[in-house]
Amino acid sequence: MSGGGAGTAGAAGPAAGPQRLFVGGEWVEPDGGHHEVIDPATEDVVGLAPEASRAQVWQAAAAAREAFGTWSRTSPQERAAILDRTADLLQRDFASHVELARAETGATTATARGMQVAVAVARFRRYARGALEPVETGIPPQINEAGPLGRAAALGAVAVRRPVGVVTCITSYNNPWANPAGKVAPALAMGNTVLVKPAPQDPLSVYRLAAALEEAGAPPGVVNVVSGTSVDVGEAAVDSPDVDMVSFTGSTAIGQRIGEVCGRGMKRQLMELGGKGAAIVFADADLDAAAAGIGTTFSFYSGQICTAPTRVLVQREVYEPLVERLVRYAGHLKVGDPRARDTVVGPLISAAHRERVESYVELGRKEGARVVVGGERPGPGLDKGFYVAPALLADCAPEMRVVREEIFGPVVVVVPFDGTGGTAGSAESAESVEDTAVALADDSDYGLIDYVWSADTARAFRVAARLRAGGVGVNTIGRNMEAPFGGFKQSGVGRDCGSYALHAYSETQAVVWAG
Repeated sequence: MSGGGAGTAGAAGPAAGPQRLFVGGEWVEPDGGHHEVIDPATEDVVGLAPEASRAQVWQAAAAAREAFGTWSRTSPQERAAILDRTADLLQRDFASHVELARAETGATTATARGMQVAVAVARFRRYARGALEPVETGIPPQINEAGPLGRAAALGAVAVRRPVGVVTCITSYNNPWANPAGKVAPALAMGNTVLVKPAPQDPLSVYRLAAALEEAGAPPGVVNVVSGTSVDVGEAAVDSPDVDMVSFTGSTAIGQRIGEVCGRGMKRQLMELGGKGAAIVFADADLDAAAAGIGTTFSFYSGQICTAPTRVLVQREVYEPLVERLVRYAGHLKVGDPRARDTVVGPLISAAHRERVESYVELGRKEGARVVVGGERPGPGLDKGFYVAPALLADCAPEMRVVREEIFGPVVVVVPFDGTGGTAGSAESAESVEDTAVALADDSDYGLIDYVWSADTARAFRVAARLRAGGVGVNTIGRNMEAPFGGFKQSGVGRDCGSYALHAYSETQAVVWAG
């Protein structure tokens, strides 16, 4: 990697030497020194991340502004080539990147490989192709009669997508590879320049991405990365007058603050915020499949993912059988060192976050939920690391805070429901059951992704159409990465993934002419 600024793998650990900022094509010493990046599994120091000053963040935004004019006029083929070369370089150093991803995030080896670094490579490949997608949409001509605006004429028109300008990308800690790649790659493909502000818990991976882009030929200022633990760093990345758009992944509370600043400057926004995914399980569902899908909340990123089906709404007839299956599922999951082959559940990102998750489990108990399994710290052998055993809370009620608030950990809450009215088995009864399920699912501030399990496909799609969520999984937790991704209500603003991301990072301009 060029510049010597992103660290290299070695005997001292995944990141050797203090990291520097990447501003205007230069690796720059931070004004605020460095902070330690901690391995969540061992509590060892992974590396030293830079602390940018407010002035340095604004300098990075200014560098992006200066580079925008030239970059936005490059050909789609040139932008595609740089993104494709970036994917090649990430693939070349794949093993080193996996080691760093695992050390910074505590992800298991399988997750670090398959869902972090591999997805970053795939996203740069996807948006190398995306740079070549048509940006013009023809509009039928219009015949105008003579009038105050001129002589009679046939007016042609075309809608053209143009780059927004300078985009601040504020990324989440749960995936410091796929998340920034999903912002940076489509933004660059559309001709924008970027200022990336990674999460303070695991920023070193994002500097590796910047180094790959530099080596791939991204001109100075097209990509800039600044980091820090101070709130000032994030605020400066949003309020800089050189920034035209903010793309943010994180909590709803911070998203609201960002939205207020963007509103004052009329800056464009793409917000992927919190979630409390409802998993509706009807009595006719394949309970083994439902338990396996819901159970991924326990293991995937240790529950630190906004799309997880954490809020289970199950028809009372199959309530106990589903709870039993979820208990068995959790019992088969090994909690431990993410480097071990048989580990399924790794640590949480930090000691503070572990305490937060533990406090929610205790809160649920006080609210009257039954803690069926988990919620405690593992026994001997895992004295270091931020581990917590996957927890299942049964007998929950809709008004409980553990049901309403995002926990962001390996905690699943289960709420039974009945229908009202109608004779059992009648159409009226079935409709009542669906009404109850939808009402419970939509009784939330969030609306990112919900799930429906039922053997009746027509019913599942009928219920999906009524749910106030940006996405609905029918008998699956899988995602189609070409489908739009984003939330209703307080789960976000805008859509990305696939070609939708190219639209998100562009403005639409109308060009009209007299034919």
